[in-house]
This record gives sequence, structure tokens and C-alpha cells, in this order.
Amino acid sequence: MAVKIRLQRHGKKNFAFFHIVVADSRSPRDGRFIEQIGSYNPNTDPATIILDSDRALAWLNVGAQPTLTTRRILSYQGVLLRKHLQEGVAKGALTQEQADAKFAAWKVEKDAKIASKVSGLRNAAIEKAKAAKAAEAKVNEARAEAIAKKKAEAEEAARAAAEEAAKAAEAATENPEA
Repeated sequence: MAVKIRLQRHGKKNFAFFHIVVADSRSPRDGRFIEQIGSYNPNTDPATIILDSDRALAWLNVGAQPTLTTRRILSYQGVLLRKHLQEGVAKGALTQEQADAKFAAWKVEKDAKIASKVSGLRNAAIEKAKAAKAAEAKVNEARAEAIAKKKAEAEEAARAAAEEAAKAAEAATENPEA
């Protein structure tokens, strides 16, 4: 039986999330599976990945083949690096302690990279909000100036009309016959 580690689609149209499953390669994409080992939600930024890395490593060690997308997810989570290091330990190229130290160093670096991306996204959102608020204040200020200008023009027109009416009334009192 050929076993694959692959994604199983869930969610609604244009808003999918996936379960990471171990399944027989002949079973349908969303059909029967052997074991669910995690989930993947690409709708968040950065994508949310929940993975039982020990079970994934166990399945890789017994010959399960990941699909391309699942291979990228396993690599992102460090499962393939752990498999590579375990093969090195089995061949005697390095000790288990060295392999654990290399994986721990990689994990710290990867976590720092993810944290910097999250903080960068947060800072970008804050800067975007500040820029939007400044642009809105500028538009509101321009509107206030336009309203004040219109109000001044209306007052000027009313004053001119009042002067014209006063002149007409004066002319009417001076010339009662006309």
C-alpha cells in the first residue's frame, strides 16, 4: 500500500483550510485517511500550521511520501531536517546530542524569523492606520476650509444684496414718483 502525507480540503469556497493527513494514495483527496497529523490554514498571515511533528517523522521513517505542498510544510516545521539529522546519527556521522543541538539552533533561528515577520506585519498595520488617519485629517481640514470659504462667500453675497436693497430703498424714498 502506497502511503502519502497530503492535504485534505475543508472550509467554504475561497476560504479553505486543510487537514494534514496520512492516507492511502488510492483514496480520494477528501476521503478516507489513516491518521490526521495536523492542520494548515493559509488564510492567516503568516499561515497557521499545527503539526504533530513526532507522528509526521514516524510516518516519514516508515516510507510515507509527502506531496509537494506537504513537503514544504514539513520543511517549514523542521520535520525534514530532523529526519536528515536522524539519518546522520544512524550512519554515525554525528551524535544524537550534536543532532539535537543543530535542530535546537535551527528552531531558535526559525522562531526569531517568524516573530520578526509578525512584528513587522503589526508595525506595518500601525503605520498604515496612522497614514490613513493623517490623510483623513487632511481631507477634513480641506473640507472645513471649503465650507468656511462658501460661508464667507454667502455672507458677502448677503451683505451685497442688503446694500443693493438699501440703495433701492434710498432711491425709492428720494424719488417717490418713479
